[in-house]
Amino acid sequence: MATNGAGDRAGHPLIVIPARMASTRLPGKPLADIGGVPMIVHVWRRAMEASIGRVVVAAAEAEIAAAVRAAGGEAVLTDPDLPSGSDRVWQAVCDVDPEGRHGIVLNVQGDLPTLDPALIRTAYEALVRPGADISTLAAEIVLEDERTNPNVVKAVVDFDGGNMARALYFTRATAPWGEGPLYHHIGLYGYRREALARFVRLSPSPLEKREKLEQLRALEAGMSIEVALVDTVPLGVDTPADLEKARAALSRRPMR
Repeated sequence: MATNGAGDRAGHPLIVIPARMASTRLPGKPLADIGGVPMIVHVWRRAMEASIGRVVVAAAEAEIAAAVRAAGGEAVLTDPDLPSGSDRVWQAVCDVDPEGRHGIVLNVQGDLPTLDPALIRTAYEALVRPGADISTLAAEIVLEDERTNPNVVKAVVDFDGGNMARALYFTRATAPWGEGPLYHHIGLYGYRREALARFVRLSPSPLEKREKLEQLRALEAGMSIEVALVDTVPLGVDTPADLEKARAALSRRPMR
């Protein structure tokens, strides 16, 4: 059992980056070379630059863990047969923090090498608001074709002039109907530790399976998701073309 109070645990976040080699469109992408550095190391560096807590890579394969450790990072091996990144994150949390010292877990995807570290901090700030079980991010859609693109997941949420609000739904459809902004969901999550533990115990839900969106499992189970409105969508590397974009972007990034 945890020895710290809830407030102390909320101030002691853990960032976990799940990564695996088995990508259908870009095999081996965690180790894809970007300026002489594996992509997963770039993501680890962005997470470290957020400066909010411990960072651990949850690696499905030993070569990913080795690359992170060679760069000075912390990595833990997870079962390669786990069904999702969330399960990989939870296994890593249980491995590195069995005492429950970390009350908040931030799940940063391992294919975001150009991620602005401020987005991680924003997800944390959204999660510590009263009543939130989970947090995530969204940005207003500005490109017309993204409004109807099913690969652009929409967060249905009413910010009402603010920058944080509760999610009502997530969908691949164009929603909500009518005039007004649509929001592009960004798949970076924060979890209360207890919420993550509950989430991974739940079976995939009907709407989750229909939309192929894991976060709907949480909503169908009555969990609350706080959404923070941000002004940028990070580049996710899923294809060789995305990888070239990341290389170009990071080649312009000032060296630290």
